Amino acid sequence: MSDTLHRLAALLPPDRLLTRPAQLAAYESDALTAYRTRPLAVAIPETTDEVVALVRFCHQERLPFVARGSGTSLSGGSLPVADGIVIALNRLTRIRRLDAAQRIAIVEPGVVNAQVSLAAAPHGLHYAPDPSSALICTIGGNVAFNSGGAHCLKYGMTANHILGIKAVLPTGEVVEWGSASREQIGPDWCGLFNGNEGLFGIALEITLQLLPRAECYHTVLAGYRTLEQAGDAVSAVIASGLLPGAIEIMDALALDAAVAAVHSEYPPGCGAVLIVELEGPREVVATDRVRLDAIIAGSKPIEMRPARDADERMIIWKGRKSAFSAVGRLSPDFIVQDGVVPRRRLGEALRRIGEMSRETGIRVANVFHAGDGNLHPLILFDGRQAGALERAEALAGRILKLCIEMGGSITGEHGVGVEKLEYLPAMYNADEIDCMMRLRAAFDPLCIANPGKKFPRPSAR
Repeated sequence: MSDTLHRLAALLPPDRLLTRPAQLAAYESDALTAYRTRPLAVAIPETTDEVVALVRFCHQERLPFVARGSGTSLSGGSLPVADGIVIALNRLTRIRRLDAAQRIAIVEPGVVNAQVSLAAAPHGLHYAPDPSSALICTIGGNVAFNSGGAHCLKYGMTANHILGIKAVLPTGEVVEWGSASREQIGPDWCGLFNGNEGLFGIALEITLQLLPRAECYHTVLAGYRTLEQAGDAVSAVIASGLLPGAIEIMDALALDAAVAAVHSEYPPGCGAVLIVELEGPREVVATDRVRLDAIIAGSKPIEMRPARDADERMIIWKGRKSAFSAVGRLSPDFIVQDGVVPRRRLGEALRRIGEMSRETGIRVANVFHAGDGNLHPLILFDGRQAGALERAEALAGRILKLCIEMGGSITGEHGVGVEKLEYLPAMYNADEIDCMMRLRAAFDPLCIANPGKKFPRPSAR
């Protein structure tokens, strides 16, 4: 491989091609730290032309590559390949165009999610998808995994806000799909590219739809004795016909973590809290809040706390947004799982997960986007104990199988990555998986783009 690295070095300045073990250590894993692989090298382009040159080099050399943004993937989606390179996109951070009249932003893949809304705020606009990692995750990664966030119930996933994509395919071909308008003819190539987990290539420029910022909010925090009661309250809200901007649930263990981390205050004696947020025109929110407050009051919470002002609203959300990282205060290690169940079975799913936790003796903190049934059970373990990781992974697998049995999915927004490879056949039959793999091969005949993710690593076709 030394000859390959020598030729690769001609594409970038020496300080932007990392090859020493100490330099590569930071790229050995993403946020799923249970899996680690040291790449051959890490390339750090600063322009889209350099990204194209790197991908064309990889195609010519049959060299596997993995695109990486901030490394926040929780499924091992940006885990390196031992005999390949990492193309790190963190320096492609330009917002190339922000057109308030058209309500669009054209950004490079390394732009951080929250920076888009920050740039759009002076125009009264925002970018709706808001993953919990919005302060650090990149738009390129959001596209690769079709990220959602707390407000996906009302606004949808990343794919619902992508109007156009310029990308380099693994063959080195540069393509442009979509436009600044939703009025398009022909196949929805942008929709296909969203959620590809890096198997179809690298997005170079992404055209985002921006939306007007809500005029008014009504945020309610309600505490319940059991997690199942909170889940049933979600079903009641959805069945009423209301469309909140967000519906989130945190269980007692997640609440303990949030209190320890950011000193959030929650109703005492709760097994779970429910956060429901209405947003929109002032007149509409004023009408809907009467219905919402009546529905929540009827679900018999221990306590119900509407936010009285913007500061209280931010305090409520700070606890929720910090929940994943805060769990690290309760356990040295944890797995963040990501499955989906139908909303009508949410209460049942939460009860079953609780039973599994008690049966195995493994603590599980539940934090999730309740509005669309997207569960994020946090499975706590101590990796210093022999077999602890394997037992935690086995419980995670049981939860995924439960989601499938209930008519749901093994992933809502974190992707399959390397973590869920063995569960794909439980959700899709052999013909369906073969169809998906043939589609992947149409984009990447050599299978050099993020190999080993989503599907077992195939031989080149």
